Amino acid sequence: MKQIVLFILLLTFTAGQLFSQVEANSLNKILSEIEHLNTKRDSLLNLIETIKLNNLKSDLLNRGLPELLVGEELICHSAYCLVYNEDHEMAKWVAHILSREIVNGNVSRTNDFREDSLIITGSSQEADYFTKEKLEDGTYIYDGYGYDRGHLAPSADFRWSEKALSESYYYSNMTPQLPEFNREIWADIEDILRAYVYHNPTKDIYIVTAPVLTDDLPKQSRSINNMSIPELHYKIAVDFEDEKGIAFLVPQKKNYDPIEAYVVSIDSIESLTGINFYPNLTEEQENKIEANVDISLWQSGKAKNDVAPMHPEDLPRNSYNTVQAKQFYDYPKGVSICGTIVSTHKSRNGHIFINLDKSFPNQIFSATIWKSNIVNFSYQPEVFLLNKQVCIKGKVKDYQGTPSIYPDNERKIRIIE
Repeated sequence: MKQIVLFILLLTFTAGQLFSQVEANSLNKILSEIEHLNTKRDSLLNLIETIKLNNLKSDLLNRGLPELLVGEELICHSAYCLVYNEDHEMAKWVAHILSREIVNGNVSRTNDFREDSLIITGSSQEADYFTKEKLEDGTYIYDGYGYDRGHLAPSADFRWSEKALSESYYYSNMTPQLPEFNREIWADIEDILRAYVYHNPTKDIYIVTAPVLTDDLPKQSRSINNMSIPELHYKIAVDFEDEKGIAFLVPQKKNYDPIEAYVVSIDSIESLTGINFYPNLTEEQENKIEANVDISLWQSGKAKNDVAPMHPEDLPRNSYNTVQAKQFYDYPKGVSICGTIVSTHKSRNGHIFINLDKSFPNQIFSATIWKSNIVNFSYQPEVFLLNKQVCIKGKVKDYQGTPSIYPDNERKIRIIE
């Protein structure tokens, strides 16, 4: 009996070993098949990306490029093209398509800055922006020249393609940009164009970005290639489907005005630079697209009502615009701040909030009429004042970073006729 039990145990153990071996073989086979499928999937995804990039470049070449002058060489990468200016050691312009593919894009920044091997004369390089010294422990000491390596065609516009995003880090796609310019107003302009595509996910927009290059530009004295420092940058965007365009011209400095203040027509950029940006347009299309300065066509939500602050020369006497208001924080006397009321709101508590030039939550100047003071108005302020150009007088206070005035009667709000 004891021998039978031992035999059964031995048989069970042997069967278990055989079963485990079968399971292991099956598992290895499944894992191998998964690896094969993943490899095939990656190959197909790469093929799809290549097809999309080829189609994108074809569209760009067909209608998205400025007119080339005699002697200019067109340099094209997977998703953008440029003309390089050797005298300034940067691109004369960079053209790309902001594709609807960004809506589902999730590729991360690569930061693989490098020289552009397609520039025969040699592009700008790292030493045009900073020097670095490697220490014994393998770390680096950086000595910057005070400028960011500012993208012309933004890397975030290519976050749907790993290849295109990586190529956006060629130095031929960079200009020296002050941090307070590159990371603020310039980034805001890039954001508004991406937001347009996000809110219109069946559209692509055609963009040209460039510095304004003139013979008298200052040079970066520590630059290894004697690189120029642009004083102005511009960005042009066109939606060919809806036949509308917009352009921005921005000085390289700390800019306090909202985006609306930098809107210009494409026609004006052509006059400034001498470049014919879209030579294949018909005369009718050109007149419609290149003369437009209506930024609301490119905005969504409440931002569609935003306007540029009043120009100082257009202000009533002894008055200031909404950008200038901050200089009067805690000023002992009341001042007159003028602008267009683009949004109003009456709270559940009965207080009325008014925003001039830019709507909540991007307001740059606000006025608050407390509930107890509404009896001093012969009209409903939140209704009557909307879309009117006004001057509001009072002491300017800092409310969570926004200059604000608290008018207590209707005489403090003067409507500009």
